[in-house]
Amino acid sequence: MAELDLSLVKYILLALLTAIAVTFATTPLVKKMAYKVGAIDVPKDARRMHKTPIPRLGGLAIFLGFFLSVLLFVEIQPEIRGILIGAVMIVVLGIFDDIMTLKAVPKFLVQIAAAGVAVYYGNVIQYVSNPILTSPEPYLDLGKLAIPVTIIWIVAITNAVNFIDGLDGLAVGVSAISSATLLVTAMLIAEGNVAIIMAALLGACLGFIPYNMNPAKIFMGDTGSTFLGYILATVSIQGLFKLYAIISFAVPFLILGLPIFDICFAILRRLAKGQNPMQADRGHIHHRLIDMGFNQKQTVAIAYMMTAILGLSAVVLTSSGALRALFLIGAIIVVGAIGLKVIFAITPHEHNDHAHPHGEQKEVEDEKD
Repeated sequence: MAELDLSLVKYILLALLTAIAVTFATTPLVKKMAYKVGAIDVPKDARRMHKTPIPRLGGLAIFLGFFLSVLLFVEIQPEIRGILIGAVMIVVLGIFDDIMTLKAVPKFLVQIAAAGVAVYYGNVIQYVSNPILTSPEPYLDLGKLAIPVTIIWIVAITNAVNFIDGLDGLAVGVSAISSATLLVTAMLIAEGNVAIIMAALLGACLGFIPYNMNPAKIFMGDTGSTFLGYILATVSIQGLFKLYAIISFAVPFLILGLPIFDICFAILRRLAKGQNPMQADRGHIHHRLIDMGFNQKQTVAIAYMMTAILGLSAVVLTSSGALRALFLIGAIIVVGAIGLKVIFAITPHEHNDHAHPHGEQKEVEDEKD
């Protein structure tokens, strides 16, 4: 573990507090703006739990808090510049989508373009630690596969966070926990810029959570969920895929484990049913938990717990020695057991009124009703 840099801690705290303050202060303004431009989620059917129209442009406030904090406290290197440019593209796309509901193909193309911008500025997964523990090579050079693998990673995580955005406070809370884990991990490996960026993202999430917890006053919409996914994906390239220790292969997948598991299971489930993998359904983890009898707050708390367990395991893998494998196996067993229970214990009722309670989840396939 690198020696703690007090000046770095100061900038981390400043970035965190600035993002909290800006996001908290601008969310009411964004809420008024959402009503004016028509970015409203209207409860049109029995699937939604909210009874009154609720604005869904809250992600813009998250972006503003994050962006201002980064500009003030982060050294803008070329890689960071590429991430910020791509983030602006994602947010602009999300704003238009929240207002007028865009088709899936143009959304997907813009996401690929935003990932391409990040890659162009040097955010590339060139090396990954070798998952084969017995191999003499500690890491693998992806070579020509580096660019396509990076773009797939960014687009996948961008949509993975969007996929779990189905309950009040779910996606923003999971993103906050993942950001905190990335923040701690970055401090452990002396990645100062990454730590400050993650502090800004954590602060933006914390500033928005009071408005988004059940019952939500505003939804983050695609503007927020895809932005959070994009930043987590791109910054993890800067901070995690540079680790060449063999066990570090698991770190980014642990930190983003819940959204990764959900998107993988969703795609496999739809393909097994002969459906388009981008066709919306209600078999996501949070839907399954609702069908098992948990209410919204309990379901969100379970998701937080799973994310925290995985995040703690990632930190331990980064910092500890002898206990690494033990914590990794323990985390996999615990989360795997919960996941299997959720997936196979019940058969979801396709028309259950608890499903998709607020209409906020809107995957790349254009899930708005």
